[in-house]
Amino acid sequence: MAERDVGAVARLRLAAFFAGSGRTLAEDATGLRELLASDGFEAAFVARDQGLPIGSCLLVRSEIDPAHDLTPWLAGLIVDQDHRGRGIGTALVRAVEAHAASAGVGRLYLYTWHARRFYEALNWVEVQNLRAGWRTDGSDVARAIKCPRDNPAQTSRSARWR
Repeated sequence: MAERDVGAVARLRLAAFFAGSGRTLAEDATGLRELLASDGFEAAFVARDQGLPIGSCLLVRSEIDPAHDLTPWLAGLIVDQDHRGRGIGTALVRAVEAHAASAGVGRLYLYTWHARRFYEALNWVEVQNLRAGWRTDGSDVARAIKCPRDNPAQTSRSARWR
């Protein structure tokens, strides 16, 4: 992500994840800028169409509830509604996975409440279903892990939640 993308990506994120939460565009833009200025492990990937940001996905050390030792996280996958169904989300997830792998990460985590099937198709495995009090719509949240499906022992060892 470049500085020129921050405003557009923050608008996409605000509409998708923070509507009605009180979070402001300026707050989200500040968070994205902090991520850009970090040590390079955390990263933001952007998909563009004709030079304009149409999607984004992050690799972050912590996500939503920092009261656990699970790290790192694939976070904030968003694709503009007019550009969905074209493989952009898949490409963004793969970019985060590749960046994590290049940093020596063998296991990624994520939370999702509406995209379980999308992530399952990309070989993510659900390891816990949570009732999330912070979800205003009362929906369940799945905590998922990226690891080889053919190694269930690895998944079960990773599913020790505190």
